[in-house]
Amino acid sequence: MPSTPVSGKIIGLIAGNRQFPFLFARAARDQGYKIVAAGIVGDTSPFLYFFVDKFKYFKVGELKRLFEYFRENSVSQVIMAGQVNQDNLFNPAVKLDEELQALSNALHDRKADTIFAAVGERLGKEGIQLLDSTFLLQKYLAPKGTLTKRGPTVDELKDIEFGLTIAKLMGGIDVGQTVVVKDKAIVAIEAMEGTDQAITRGGLIARQGAVVVKASKPAQDNRFDVPVIGPRTIQTMARVKAACLAIEAGKTLIIDREKTVNLANQANICILAA
Repeated sequence: MPSTPVSGKIIGLIAGNRQFPFLFARAARDQGYKIVAAGIVGDTSPFLYFFVDKFKYFKVGELKRLFEYFRENSVSQVIMAGQVNQDNLFNPAVKLDEELQALSNALHDRKADTIFAAVGERLGKEGIQLLDSTFLLQKYLAPKGTLTKRGPTVDELKDIEFGLTIAKLMGGIDVGQTVVVKDKAIVAIEAMEGTDQAITRGGLIARQGAVVVKASKPAQDNRFDVPVIGPRTIQTMARVKAACLAIEAGKTLIIDREKTVNLANQANICILAA
């Protein structure tokens, strides 16, 4: 998988929710790319329009229109940034076009990696290469070390070690990236609900002092589902009085690192990138 684009200065952006699409758009603009963005109805912020060169909304099931849009705009390389609400998987109101229906019928399961890998393969058949979504974002990856004023306690380090083992096991079967631990007890594992909801659920069970571990999958495909943290992660942890966040250095994107670290310091939350 190439780490840099191999043709032209036009890039397609399949944008999901939250801040990752904005982070990528700013970085791409700074490096001289024309950005042709496809937003997902109900997920993508309309403000992304002001950060890209072309923007159009698509419904979740409209794969054929997405292909046509990229071809019309001479896009041969795309990245995926931001999550798509996985509730759509069970929403009877979501109608799949013939392209996505055929793809869906061929899937052996409905895990996130399975779905996105199939979409990536289908894009390739259309002559559109799906790139590593971090290829312009190396400076936003977490550096190794303690990022906050407070480092982890001995007990927190034990929970981090324990939680990382569990997170890797769960990631290996594509369950989720986040585990919430308290005194070497697993209080929550992220599934389809997402990181913030897993932290909230685990933090309420732990009452206070929970350790949150977010890790890449053993066979992480950086074309989609890259581990991301940011201010919202810390705000969620602070609400449930969680104590420590452990992430992987060089493999986790940090949205607005300065604000994220400042919020953690204010809440006496430790952030460790190992």
